[in-house]
Amino acid sequence: MPGRPLTRPVLAWSLGIAGLLLYNWWVLVPLKPGLMLSPNELFSDLEVTGQPFATAMQHADLVSGLLLLGAFLAAGSATIPGGRSEWWAMMVFAAAGAFGGVFPEICADGINAACRSRELRLQLPLEQYLHVVGGILEFGGITVALFYAYRRTRSKKTRNAKLYRALGTGAWAAYPILGLAYLLNRLGSVVEAVFFVSFTVLVLTQLHERTSGLASRRT
Repeated sequence: MPGRPLTRPVLAWSLGIAGLLLYNWWVLVPLKPGLMLSPNELFSDLEVTGQPFATAMQHADLVSGLLLLGAFLAAGSATIPGGRSEWWAMMVFAAAGAFGGVFPEICADGINAACRSRELRLQLPLEQYLHVVGGILEFGGITVALFYAYRRTRSKKTRNAKLYRALGTGAWAAYPILGLAYLLNRLGSVVEAVFFVSFTVLVLTQLHERTSGLASRRT
């Protein structure tokens, strides 16, 4: 007998889970002693061309972004009433992640003072700045998605609404800490890890809401 057709919710979850697994390649870093020498490093510093496993990490970012784009395309923009703005913001997040995989950093500005100095004086190749722009759009896109989701669900008492409120409350404290970590070059990887986990939770929550909307429309 022929297999059952792949429904949009199944496709969205399949692409989404695969994308998130690649997005969270950073969880494997502690399993390789010596790969990250200090918690003050940033995970993006490990993707600088010439570093061990840099190419694999770059490819993981690229494929992850493309898979998440596919997941949200499959889930659709109209499956959450009033949630189209969130969908566009999540698309920016996914596309920016893929963009960062195409244009990796040239040098490790997080731990190399000379690299940071040349970066600020615009003396590095264009790829470095494209990577920075990609990172800004990635963080910006998903933050905008959280803002719209928080605003849309602030009067609701569902589990998803509670998650959005928790993530939104955490963001108020986490972003100043992230800024300090970058400025002071302290505990960058620790702070980044908190953000990556939060972003993963937001992606899963968005997919849950959107695929639930697809399922209800089929019944």
